[in-house]
Amino acid sequence: MEMTIINSVLSLGGVGLLLGLGLGLASKKLAVEEDPRLAYLVAVLPGANCGGCGVAGCAAFARGLLNGSTKPNGCPVGGADCTAKISDILGIEAVLGEKQVAYIRCNGDDDVTRSNYEYYGLLDCTAATHLVGGGSKACTFACLGGGNCVSACQFNAINIVNGIAVVDKEKCTSCGACVPSCPKALIDLIPYKSIVTVACNSKAPGKIVRQNCSVGCISCKLCEKACEYDAIHVVDNIAKVDYAKCTYCNECVKKCPSATINSTTFENPKKQKPQEKKVAENAAASPQTTDSPAKKQTPPEPQTEALKKEGTEGKKVE
Repeated sequence: MEMTIINSVLSLGGVGLLLGLGLGLASKKLAVEEDPRLAYLVAVLPGANCGGCGVAGCAAFARGLLNGSTKPNGCPVGGADCTAKISDILGIEAVLGEKQVAYIRCNGDDDVTRSNYEYYGLLDCTAATHLVGGGSKACTFACLGGGNCVSACQFNAINIVNGIAVVDKEKCTSCGACVPSCPKALIDLIPYKSIVTVACNSKAPGKIVRQNCSVGCISCKLCEKACEYDAIHVVDNIAKVDYAKCTYCNECVKKCPSATINSTTFENPKKQKPQEKKVAENAAASPQTTDSPAKKQTPPEPQTEALKKEGTEGKKVE
């Protein structure tokens, strides 16, 4: 009996040993050599796995760098510093791409747009597009403020302010995750240095735009006529800037009658919120002239004598 147990253990041990040796030899024989640079490339990447580079994640991007399917400057999150490190690992010259940021092509917040009805429900832009009129706002092209882009952004670079999405340029990494999240297709990636922007996406005729939003593009083409560099054109009733030609002279900003075209270096005086406009109108209705002398206040006459008895309280002695 004891010999039977010993023989069984030895037999199983021998089979296991043979199988182990076979697997070991197979792993050596069939092994795929990995480029030692892969680990270094993965280490210098930001690890966001956001997909902004066009592949599944940072590891896939690193493998693409080695087989040539991705470019060293293809990581929008890492930026110029990451590109330089990748190029150093690969032993090539760094070619830096221009930094980009997300931009919301709508400035129609709750103060300047007309609403068809009040909406109380799920804060989701995709769901809101299935409502009557494609949303509560009269402009069917406007930002709905549901926050799909906010949820898509991993870097807290987008917030809903007064009913519309607003991008923080300094936090944006241009990963592009917010672009497909917008059901109204309002989000573009534009150069970080862009000074001039068109904050409207309405394709409606100017008359309808005026009825729905006070800061919408009315396709008047005054910006086209003002630009000497052929850098802005009205296409499908909306002004579009060609950043390859734009010199940021701000002439289009100055000519825009509805303050749709914005600039970080020039404040359009036409761009007033309703409350600011009301204050300005009230000030104009009652102007203060500086050349007229101010009305003098006559000081009260000093009391020279004491007040008499209790019954005369509040009366001066004559």
